[in-house]
Amino acid sequence: MTTERRHIQWQGSHVTPEQRRQAIGQRGCVVWLTGLSGAGKSTIALRVERRLLELGRVAYTLDGDNIRHGLCSDLGFTPADRQENIRRVGEVVRLMADAGVVAIVALISPYRAARGQVRARQDEGRFVEVFVDAPLAVCEDRDPKGLYAKARAGVIPNFTGISAPYEAPESPELVLQTADLSIDDCVEAVVARILPLISLPEPE
Repeated sequence: MTTERRHIQWQGSHVTPEQRRQAIGQRGCVVWLTGLSGAGKSTIALRVERRLLELGRVAYTLDGDNIRHGLCSDLGFTPADRQENIRRVGEVVRLMADAGVVAIVALISPYRAARGQVRARQDEGRFVEVFVDAPLAVCEDRDPKGLYAKARAGVIPNFTGISAPYEAPESPELVLQTADLSIDDCVEAVVARILPLISLPEPE
């Protein structure tokens, strides 16, 4: 630890977690959607966010592309930069969940260990890993941004699934096989999984 960091101390809040929960009417949690480009992560995340808001819940989506416009605009796509990207997003959503928000992440996040580190930083039971599982061939066929074609042509280096690895989750809380399920079915599955986590007990 550097000399400068020894002087940094965590500042506690004057508001308890229970007070936050009561003020916002829910518990916070992190919903982390991981999968290949084109698997359907962003589409599902944004619709889950809208569905939760329709139910009177507070939710916010952090999309991988959007994050790289600001918070992680200084990072590239090397393994080290990808890990740092995941770490930064993990710290942001930890704070959001602590504030009572349902923080929904749509991020390829290809490394199992990096996702595990994010999970370890969240409160117990507050992290829901969702594997948006679509075969590579399906993702390439969709190729909504034309990225796979560019990766195959060598225009985009370090592209997950082509020239960079993707490590699928071993024990995710939820698996969505988007080649077989409709978007609506995927959204309802995610919402059904997280509503019990964020609902406050009925007053006696």
